[in-house]
Amino acid sequence: MHLRIASPFVSLRLLPFSLPPPPTDLESMTRHLSLTSISYTDAGDLDPDPDGDLEREFECPFGRIDSLGRADLREAAYEIFFTCCRSSPGFVGSRSSLNYYPASHTGGEGYSKSWGSSAGMTVTRSRIKKALGLNARRSSPLTTGMTSGSYSPGRTRRPMTSAEIMRQQMRVTRQSDHRMRKTLTRALVGQAGKKAETIILPLELLRQLKPSEFSDMKEYHQWQRRQLKIIEAGLLHYPRHPVERQNPAALLLQEVIRSSEFKPLDTSKNSEAMRSLCNSVAALAGRGPGEVCHWVDGYPLNVLLYLALLHSVFDLREETVVLDEVDELVELMKKTWATLGINRMIHNVCFTWLFFRQYIETGEIEPDLMSATLAMLVEVAHDVKKSEREANYVKLLSDTLRVMQSWAEMRVLDYHDRFDRDSVSRMEQVVPLAISISKITGDDPSNSPEERVNYYIRSSMRNAFTKIIEKGPSPQEDSIIIEEDDDLTYILLQLAKDTEELALVEKEIFSPVLKKWHPVPTAAATVTIHSCFGIVLRQYLTKITCLTNELVHVLQSAGKLEKLLVQMVVEDSADCEDGGKGIVREMIPYDVDSTIASLLEKWIQERLRTGKECLSRAKETESWMPKSKNEPYAQSAVDLMKVAKVTMDEFFEIPVGTRDHMVGNLEEGLESVFQEYTAFVAACGSKQSYVPSLPPLTRCNQDSSWAKIWKRATIRCGAGTGSMPGRGSAADMHKSRPSTSRGTQRLFIRLNTLHYLLAHLHALDKSLSFFSRNGGPPHSGHLASATRRLSPSYHFGLARPKLQCAIQHVSELAAYRLIFLDMRHLFYEGLYVQSVAEARIHSGVCILKQNLTLLVSILTDRAQPLAVKEVMKAAFEAFLMVLLAGGNDRAFTLVDYDSVVEDFQSLKRVFCSCGEGLVAEGVVEREAEVAEGIVALMALPTERLIEDFSIVACEASGMGFGNGCNNGNGAKVPMPPTTGRWNRADPNTVLRVLCHRNDEVANEFLKRTFQLAKRR
Repeated sequence: MHLRIASPFVSLRLLPFSLPPPPTDLESMTRHLSLTSISYTDAGDLDPDPDGDLEREFECPFGRIDSLGRADLREAAYEIFFTCCRSSPGFVGSRSSLNYYPASHTGGEGYSKSWGSSAGMTVTRSRIKKALGLNARRSSPLTTGMTSGSYSPGRTRRPMTSAEIMRQQMRVTRQSDHRMRKTLTRALVGQAGKKAETIILPLELLRQLKPSEFSDMKEYHQWQRRQLKIIEAGLLHYPRHPVERQNPAALLLQEVIRSSEFKPLDTSKNSEAMRSLCNSVAALAGRGPGEVCHWVDGYPLNVLLYLALLHSVFDLREETVVLDEVDELVELMKKTWATLGINRMIHNVCFTWLFFRQYIETGEIEPDLMSATLAMLVEVAHDVKKSEREANYVKLLSDTLRVMQSWAEMRVLDYHDRFDRDSVSRMEQVVPLAISISKITGDDPSNSPEERVNYYIRSSMRNAFTKIIEKGPSPQEDSIIIEEDDDLTYILLQLAKDTEELALVEKEIFSPVLKKWHPVPTAAATVTIHSCFGIVLRQYLTKITCLTNELVHVLQSAGKLEKLLVQMVVEDSADCEDGGKGIVREMIPYDVDSTIASLLEKWIQERLRTGKECLSRAKETESWMPKSKNEPYAQSAVDLMKVAKVTMDEFFEIPVGTRDHMVGNLEEGLESVFQEYTAFVAACGSKQSYVPSLPPLTRCNQDSSWAKIWKRATIRCGAGTGSMPGRGSAADMHKSRPSTSRGTQRLFIRLNTLHYLLAHLHALDKSLSFFSRNGGPPHSGHLASATRRLSPSYHFGLARPKLQCAIQHVSELAAYRLIFLDMRHLFYEGLYVQSVAEARIHSGVCILKQNLTLLVSILTDRAQPLAVKEVMKAAFEAFLMVLLAGGNDRAFTLVDYDSVVEDFQSLKRVFCSCGEGLVAEGVVEREAEVAEGIVALMALPTERLIEDFSIVACEASGMGFGNGCNNGNGAKVPMPPTTGRWNRADPNTVLRVLCHRNDEVANEFLKRTFQLAKRR
């Protein structure tokens, strides 16, 4: 598992610990130093930057130097370390070893001959590791023959020197080490006594190393760029003493470094660039008192370099192990303090951070590393009390402790999430770390571990409780507003169970660990979780407006939980002076009492308000699109009836006594909602809006033969180009596909919705009647049989008639829209236009059948009979409109009678054969009687029509035929009013038949009697 934590280099906390006094015989110690805690391979075989591929990086407390990576810092640290230790045994310049031997004079491993003469010795137990509680890992020293991973019988084996160990630990290749030794030998000729802190190492290396000593120019350029970046970071970006922006030396140095970006800098003696580099570096590094060159002692560069050195104390092959030679290595690292500007206080902080970071980067599997961190924090705590503290030390300390504290408290403040039964042992180390840091930083003024741990317990319990709430159950898919209360009730019941489990887990797993710092950890945790659950319960109760069965379950569960928690507090605090009474008093009891009657009344009002909200949403959002083919009605109706049903069921499930007087209130409220919703569904217009207005009465005129021929030609041309309004091409007229518009289909959905409401209203009526008699819901197995024995329903007496009227209205409206709007091109605008023979009803019948098929597929079984019947009535009405109010494009003769009768019979057969007896044949015949009577008028001679018209017109006017009203000259026959109720006995109906009779007798009669205009 890869971890990310804030890097300790933004605020390093080095191991606070006073190192044991170094051995007096340093030369013999380092010469015969053996690596007893790790097996090595040659550094050249190792990944030069093994951390580069790791994701477990730190947000460095000291800030990052973007231009320098870990490998750059490590190599620079090794060069500084080697230079500072050059007089020690095994290093260049050591008085006990040769200064330098070329590769041809070294042994098979490339080491100096002088090292091979060292006698081996067993490394004693490290005093640093003993002080930090770290165990030794190897009992026998490592020899040079083991470093390469194999052993040759003829090769001399000897212990490794400190120089060899550091090279291996710092991952420096032999080639680089060899090159540096040779360079320092040249550079320090005659300067063996020169102090390391007075040497500007990168400058010396740039002077001495030439491109010829590298494998290629690219490698040399990279090496040179690293040296220049170190100079730039130490003198310009992070100097010991601030540099003015316009400092000439700084500007010159920037110019030189910038010039080396794309090609290597010329470092020959006569190079102007090298001269400028040396002058600017010397001017910037020489600032400050004394002979020390301040080129790498600025914060945080110095700390980053020092940490790169300190990290070498860990075994490369087992990262959780500290080398047994740590005493000698640290003692050698102290030689870099003057160069890097490090002191013991800074060292302690860095050492603290080193172990802390290693503990985390190795997966928190080695408790010894955390023990070492805690031991070093003791030393840091001592250092903090000292009055003399540098500004850099204060910043380093605060940044480091901030990161460590953030990491530790992230775990102890939420230990239920960070630890479990298997990893609780790690918690025993993290808790003291958090306590120690809080003491140093002053976050715990009481300086009491008990108070601090009490804070951790309460915080973690609150966090664990919050996570339980956030996790929660998965929401139900088909839930509506009412079900949200059900879900919340389920959450409370589940939360009570989870809270009980959390309390038991705390008592069993974590309290035994926390008992070391807190006398009653279980009681502290229990009081906290009791308070948390109480807050949620009270919030739940504030949202509850009525008493429900679920609420009873919640309160019972809460009471059971409270009893358990109180018992746990009493048991854990039994040894307290007051027997735990003080802690128990912190537990505010749960209030489970309420007034049932008032809650029930509020419950009814809230449920009715929910139904009205559902109605309001329907008015705003309902699109009359079915939820599915199996549910061809509006979703709003489903939601509304679900609200009503749930309301009714829950009302009778509430465990209360007398409720009869509230049943009427509930019924009246629901009925009011149903009536309003019914009116909303039925508010879809009037059928008269689809009926075309009646054209003015005119008389047919006899055209000449030439005019008839011209008109027929015009009709055919118009049919071919689609120019005649209301008529398509012959192919279009015979396409057998439905023409029902989306608007008409939505009316079908409205009709389904009304039937859905009516059916559920009956069910609610039966439930209300049964529950009112029995006082509560019956067992589900006996509900059906019990309801069948009930007397006729008597509830919802106002809503039911309104639903029936709405169903009739919407059925008529849908039928008229289908016939007069969707099929107007086949009926009113197409049938018998210009000629009966050329515009028969056959194509219209085919389309009508398809439309009826679609109607039956959309409408529910209950809605189909009335809807089809209304379509039939509308179709008959449209047929009569064609015959009686067809306008100027229609004219009939006696010859057309047979065709019209045949077409009407075809229209009747459509409805007789629609579905499985949706409309009885007798009903069809009865509804067709009026139309058939009017069609029969078309078979009468014109003279007979004129005579019949005169008789009925005079009788309808009250004048009586023969009493001044006759058909002799027709002058006194009154104009009958248009009633719109066609009937063969209606004078206006007979008159319209005459107006559409295409012969001379009718034309003359209408002209002479009513002066009707001639058609154009």
